[in-house]
Amino acid sequence: MEKTVEIVDLSFTYPDGHRGLERVSLGIYSGENVAVIGPNGAGKSTLLLHLNGILRNNGAVRICGLPVQEKNLREMRRKVGLVFQDPEDQLFSLSVFDDVAFGPVNMGYAEAEVKQRVDRALEWVSMMGYGERSSHHLSLGEKKRIAIATVLSLDPDVLALDEPTSNLDPRSKWALIGLLKKLPMTKIIATHDLEMVRILCQRTVVLDGGRVVADGKTSDILGDVALLRAHGLAPSDD
Repeated sequence: MEKTVEIVDLSFTYPDGHRGLERVSLGIYSGENVAVIGPNGAGKSTLLLHLNGILRNNGAVRICGLPVQEKNLREMRRKVGLVFQDPEDQLFSLSVFDDVAFGPVNMGYAEAEVKQRVDRALEWVSMMGYGERSSHHLSLGEKKRIAIATVLSLDPDVLALDEPTSNLDPRSKWALIGLLKKLPMTKIIATHDLEMVRILCQRTVVLDGGRVVADGKTSDILGDVALLRAHGLAPSDD
């Protein structure tokens, strides 16, 4: 199998001096569903932001063999669909159609292909018929689906999701998990939702303090209560 995502010795420090990542190395293969878990401030979101060049450390990240560098950013943002935790950060147009069409339009696709891509993305997330609606008048669960559709419209090789089930009620959460389970592309999911991880992800990476502290089969990682407790992912036995 070929590596879709290759991260080698990635470190990142924010302008205020906070160390976001420390020598992270990961290889993620085509079709894998990988969870990235860890306490708040562990570096999960920072890692995702490096996948399509919002944050950059030139040469340390490769997507489908291409380094995430300035000259490749347009292609990176087609290959990696990044879905933010808050859908309001992704939805800014007057209609659902325009939100989902934003990427294809900016890639220069013809009008007919833009429509085809929007219709297909909305069908994937079970939101057909919502094109003329305002994204801002939808429920949170519906907004999260539309946010996913905005990146699916570019046929990404990798779907990177930051806390996709946060703040959802149980019905919306399970509907979203069902949707993600059907999508065929490589998925990297940063989350605290260990229930979702158990269902969706065959592999789990634990980050803490910007470092990879564990990487293995999800069943092994989630079965290691001492590991989870040590990194704030399970209650202490006090």
